[in-house]
This record gives sequence, C-alpha cells and structure tokens, in this order.
Amino acid sequence: MEFTGLHSAFPQNNKPSLFDSPAEWYLKARRSVQRFTVSQFGLAIFSNENSNKYVVHSYNFFLFPSTFGVMDAEFTLSASSIQFLSHYGFDYNKFLKDGIPYMNELQEKSLSQHLLAGSWKVCSVLDRDKMKKAIDEVTCWIAAAEEEETMILQDLSGIQMFEVQLVLRRALKNVWTQPLGDNEVIVKKVSPQHRWLLENSSHDSCQKELILMSARGFTNLFQALVKAKKPLVGHNMLMDLLHLHDKFYKPLPESYEEFKRNIHSLFPVLIDTKTVTKSIWKKYPLPRVSNLLEVYEALCSNLNPTDPTCPVIVLASDCSRYAEKKSPHEAGYDAFLCGSVLLKVAHLLLCRSTGVAAEADPSFSEYLGALVKYLNKVHFIRGGVSSINFSGVDAPCRRSPLLVVCVQGWRGLNERHIYQELKALCRFDVKRLSENQFILLSSKFKHARLALRDYKDHPNLQISLYRHWRHSPHVNCLLQVSSIVALWSLLAFILGGAPCHSV
Repeated sequence: MEFTGLHSAFPQNNKPSLFDSPAEWYLKARRSVQRFTVSQFGLAIFSNENSNKYVVHSYNFFLFPSTFGVMDAEFTLSASSIQFLSHYGFDYNKFLKDGIPYMNELQEKSLSQHLLAGSWKVCSVLDRDKMKKAIDEVTCWIAAAEEEETMILQDLSGIQMFEVQLVLRRALKNVWTQPLGDNEVIVKKVSPQHRWLLENSSHDSCQKELILMSARGFTNLFQALVKAKKPLVGHNMLMDLLHLHDKFYKPLPESYEEFKRNIHSLFPVLIDTKTVTKSIWKKYPLPRVSNLLEVYEALCSNLNPTDPTCPVIVLASDCSRYAEKKSPHEAGYDAFLCGSVLLKVAHLLLCRSTGVAAEADPSFSEYLGALVKYLNKVHFIRGGVSSINFSGVDAPCRRSPLLVVCVQGWRGLNERHIYQELKALCRFDVKRLSENQFILLSSKFKHARLALRDYKDHPNLQISLYRHWRHSPHVNCLLQVSSIVALWSLLAFILGGAPCHSV
C-alpha cells in the first residue's frame, strides 16, 4: 500500500520512539492513520497452476475516499511522502480523479441510515454543480413533455449516476430514471400510478443494496479477501494492517489487544517477509539488505538456477511489463516482489530443514510448514520487540542497555542538541530525565558500547549505564523523602528520650 503520509507530527510528541512499548507505539500510529489515507493498493494473486509453477496476476488500485451523499472525508498530505512517490512516478491525477471510493462499516451504517430516512444531501461541490445542471435540464424539458417521453442526461460518472437519480426522483414526482450505460441516465415522464408501480418493482436500479454496493467500492474487494481466508503476505506490513482495519473494516479501536484480535479474525494467516528475511540473513551467505527490491534481487542471484524444484514464477500476460521493467514503490509491483520473495525464502528454508535439495516439487502447504515459526509475526518498526504476534502474546521486550548522559558546563541543552551531538557516532533516541540528564536508547547493542567508549573522558558529556536505583527521579525523590523522615524521627527520638532532672 502507498499512503499520503506515514507518521504525523501532530499532536506534539506523536513521533514513534524506541522507548515505546508496542501498545504505546500503536496509540501513536493510530493517530497518524486517522490523519492520512491510502492512495494506492497493490494486490498480487499467486496461483499454483502445476508442480512448482506459480502464475501471478498483479493489480494496482488507485483509491480515493468516497464523497457520496453526506460523506466528505478529510485527510492530510505529507510533503515528504508526496515528494518520495513523485520521484518514483506516482500518478497523482489518477489518485485524485479516478480513485476508487471505499468506506468502513461505520461509514456504511451512516450512509444506510440516510438512505432509509430519505434525507439526501450532496456535499461535493463538483457533484452539486452536476445536480443543478441536471435539474435545470429536466425542469425545462418536462414542462412541454408528454407522458412516456424520455430524455438523456450525459457525462455522469461513478456515484453521480445514483445521486442524480435520487435527487430527481425526490424533487419531481412525475419522472422516473434509469441508468443507460456507464455515464448516462434516461429520464422518463410518467403518471403517478406508473411511478408507484416502478417504485415497488424489484428491478429498481436505485435500490438501497445496489447503492451501498456501489458506494462501498474497493471495500467489496477487501471483503472478498477476508472471506477467502488466504494467507496474506506483506513486507514490513504493520502500517498496512492498521490502514486495512481503519479504512475498510472499522475505525481503529483504542485497545492495542483488540486491534490484534480483529486483524487475526479477518486474516488468520499473516506472513511478513521482512520478519522472515531479517531472520535468515544470519543463516545464509546472502547480502544484508532490507529494501524489498534489493531482497528480491539478492535471492534471485543466490538461488541455484539449476535446481529443478525451485519455484518458477511467471507473470500473467496482462502484467508482463513488470518482467520487463522495474517499478519500485508501485503497489502492484511491490506486491509481486513480496510474493516472489516469500516463495524463494520458503524454498531455501525447506531445503535447509531436510538437509538436502528437494527431491520432488514442493507443494505450497510444505512451504507453509517451513515458515510456521514466522506465521503471524509482523515486523515491529524500531522497538523493543522484533515482531508483533497477531495470534498470541508478544515476546518480552529486549532492548540494548539504557544509557544516561550527565551534562556539565553546557547550558540550555535539549533532546535535539544531544541527538545532533551523537549522530555522527551512532543513532540514539533521546529522552530528558532531569534538567541536566538525558536517557539514550539505540536499536543496536554496539552503539551503546561505542558511546560508552568514545565519551569516557568527554569534558561536558558524561555517559554511563542507566541504573534505576541511582538515576530514576522517582527513586531519588523517595530516597530524599525517606531521609527527611528518618532524620526527623531520629531528632524526635533524641529529644524525646533525654532524661529529666528534678529540682
């Protein structure tokens, strides 16, 4: 999936941090997902046609929030994301002009209620202009028209076909409408009796169910994917799952655990190729790369080309341009790469588990068996756990040691200054502990060792291992309070226990 942005800077301190637990990270990501939208969805369907041959049908869907009736979504654009996708040739005209509408269950419920109540309102300025033009044309025509005469409204698109009909039927009780092709509506002047019969016909093109199906748009495909219960494969797919839930299923819940349960119910088998490939780099003589295209190329160049059991991946004829030209960050191409990486990695793991090359063409169920330890483990971006477990409890956090920086002689330093000072050596997330102390956390153990070594004798920044009993403000406060209480108790004991002398 491609988005209009990834991580929102609003509200303040919403940027994900290495200090975040998965639940804390989720709350921050949830706020970002609510601000941004999906601009492109890529889907590659791998069909195991015979033996070890897989035929791939890859699709790109440009998406745009539905503006049907009262629905008028707001979303944010991140300048860096727009610049990034533009660099890779993303077609923003298709996104804005031809994007397929979608909605989640809450939005569909709201639309359904408005349809039942007959309280129809057109929010889109473009659609309102179309409505006004259509009503003007029909009003001028109907005054002189005879019953059963017809006229045709042209140049309508998508959801406007329904909106025009609903508005005309509500405004004029002596007309009937019907779609004609993909962008025209036929209007007929009818008697009240004929109108009543048509309204109660089972062939009415404006039945609620048909309108909702059209307004759901891409959500219909999402629901088909959910119903199919096929393994869902992605690369670094955590943000994709958040958007899937929010845009096509239900608004993201506040509870991190509820989000996990919902996703597991929708897609019982998740495979994140980022999780799998990150794990196998230690076991195979492959270059350590993380970019999806680089991972694909590394696997293609290192798999034994003479192995007859290796999966053969063939693009269908209507997707052949992906075989001829690389198209990174085009969602359909990335989906093709992702499925290809999965099959190639699964073949490597299967051969390793048996200790020899496969004697017969492995089935996909055998590949799934080789991947079983990675199922439903989705890569966690910059956190204390390597992956999120969607079918159980997350593994305990395993972070590199916390470091504490004591600042001496430099006034007015903040987290940004500390980060800039250290970034030439290694990358740390920084959090203020007190006026002159900051906590450092890196995703790599070696960065902690480098900082401790290189700043051992620094005149202004003293870096040491963080000790909770020594550096925690709460512990220090408790110790100070305890000291004061102990001192007063001692004084009270001394003064109260002194001997009395009678005169």
